[in-house]
Amino acid sequence: MESTQKFEVIIVGGGLAGLTSAIHLAQQGRSILLLEKDEFPRHKVCGEYISNEVLPYLQSLGVNPFAFGAKQISRLEISTPRNKKVYSNLPLGGFGISRYRLDYELYKKAKEEGCITKTELVTDVDFADDTFTVKTKKGNAYKAQFVLGSFGKRSNLDKKLDRDFIKKKSPYLGVKIHASGDFDETKVALHNFKGGYCGVSKVENDHINLCYISDYKSFKKYKSIKDFQEKVVFQNESLRAIFSNTSPVFEAPITISQISFDSKPRIENHMLMVGDAAGMIHPLCGNGMGMAISSAQLVSTLLQDFFNGKIKNRNQLEKMYLSNWNKRFQKRLFFGHKIASIFNSDFLTNLMWNFVRAFPFIIPMIIKNTHGKELPTA
Repeated sequence: MESTQKFEVIIVGGGLAGLTSAIHLAQQGRSILLLEKDEFPRHKVCGEYISNEVLPYLQSLGVNPFAFGAKQISRLEISTPRNKKVYSNLPLGGFGISRYRLDYELYKKAKEEGCITKTELVTDVDFADDTFTVKTKKGNAYKAQFVLGSFGKRSNLDKKLDRDFIKKKSPYLGVKIHASGDFDETKVALHNFKGGYCGVSKVENDHINLCYISDYKSFKKYKSIKDFQEKVVFQNESLRAIFSNTSPVFEAPITISQISFDSKPRIENHMLMVGDAAGMIHPLCGNGMGMAISSAQLVSTLLQDFFNGKIKNRNQLEKMYLSNWNKRFQKRLFFGHKIASIFNSDFLTNLMWNFVRAFPFIIPMIIKNTHGKELPTA
């Protein structure tokens, strides 16, 4: 066992929120340790579309997604399970880039800025005498003044912390496929089918990302993913056409189960939660990646103010984090939940569709309520 090392901030989990926080804080001269259980790069189940609200902030950190081949996206297409379609421009626009590439570039940038990174599974986080002790499966222990929980949708630490959402079975399954073929790279599509929806957009290597969410109850009636797609997903004519006219890149689809959209505490035993560990917007709203990066900007700015003496103590920082988190995200989570509820009902979906077709300006208004304004630069 190594001697216990001390840092100002330990970040548990190397997803978008954790890596972005690591870069931001390391650039401010803080001593940062990032612990991630898996090696980089790797694929993750993800829609891989990001709102431009985070672009100026990322660029201020020295991370330009377009330097890595990200696709500029300006238009939205939505279809219902009954194959009715509507189109809209995206108020801010966005970009498409794979998690495989973006996470890896953020990881390299964090190391370049002086963040220490270790591939270790965290097994426990204790808080005593105003100090955290983080223990890993390798038998190592690290100490820090602050810990950021950036360990994603579900983790062994969620069970260790006895978080309420982890006690309930979640009914959602996620499936991601990359394919080669033709698709308009300026467009992101959200195609709905009974019990779920599929997001479609191009990423940096001209692959088409096809990522769908389904309720598990619908999925388990079928023998395989292929069978489920044939019997359910392809009832949406747009999805049938895309899958029929493209070739899969992966040997097999990537899947994740037990996806929870339940409310989560933003602070657990003084650990500040960021990204999906703090709360998820329904993927139908297409802004989960943007929210993760936005939460990193929020927590990093507050920690920077603490270290610079603008925030006097931990209690004040935690109150400010909760208050600012709710101001930034609570409204969009509320709208995301309502939109998902509408698409779960055939009657409400068709009612909304008739309304949207009569008043098309409603779509940009809905998008604005599930997205934020451009973030301040670092």
